[in-house]
Amino acid sequence: MPRFAANLSMLYREVDFPARFAAAAADGFYAVEYLFPYDHAPEQLAALLREHGLTQVLFNAPPGDWDAGERGLACIAGREAEFLAGIERALHYAQQLACPRIHVMAGIVPAAGNAHATYVANLRAAAALAAPWGVTLMIEPINGRDMPGYFLQRQDQAHALLEEIGAANVQVQMDLYHCQIAEGDLATKLRQYLATGRVGHLQIAGVPGRHEPDVGEIHYPYLFALLDELGYAGWVGCEYLPAGATSAGLGWLGRSSALRQAQGERGGARGER
Repeated sequence: MPRFAANLSMLYREVDFPARFAAAAADGFYAVEYLFPYDHAPEQLAALLREHGLTQVLFNAPPGDWDAGERGLACIAGREAEFLAGIERALHYAQQLACPRIHVMAGIVPAAGNAHATYVANLRAAAALAAPWGVTLMIEPINGRDMPGYFLQRQDQAHALLEEIGAANVQVQMDLYHCQIAEGDLATKLRQYLATGRVGHLQIAGVPGRHEPDVGEIHYPYLFALLDELGYAGWVGCEYLPAGATSAGLGWLGRSSALRQAQGERGGARGER
């Protein structure tokens, strides 16, 4: 069974954000991820991780003005200084939280400017900033139905960009929800891309509703067994919107002690990143 991380931006929304750490630990999770930490001091988040025996495995770099519709700055010409300042801020949080991965959102393709060239140059610069801290930057294809105009939408595009960027500390974040909507053929793509060693993180959700993984068209038990077969040892982020109370919907993986036992057997003990 893969190791699962609770996405605290989407799970446990029935309680305030700081209380979600305790809720995730009570349900048997060893690790957490979330979209953005910047509304909270890194010291506060680090204390919550320690208190509940959790490992931080992923969060996002600042995306620009989210409320105004911005979804990252990496591909937007003329915003390079703001982009790199955001990376530096994210790296500060990563050090405080002992988090080894930062997802860098690409952004909506602007009407003007060379989005491709800007993206590659920005990721190279960001990778150089992150490398001394041992942090890996993640790039994630996001489907164009949920995020129209997003620069990065396909797995082959992401892996071609890795070749062009040429930095060992840039990897692909493969979200099977987005991949199913944009491309499908998930088992074949897992076999193809996990073999490259360049997929550093996975995420899951049901399709089409982005609810629990046991609701919808994807047969996740088959894919979880395939991940074991392929020797995937990374984390799988549970980035879905529960149809009801989060804990009540966790029957798809087993709860509490059973989940901790399964993850412990796969090396999911506290502190492992």
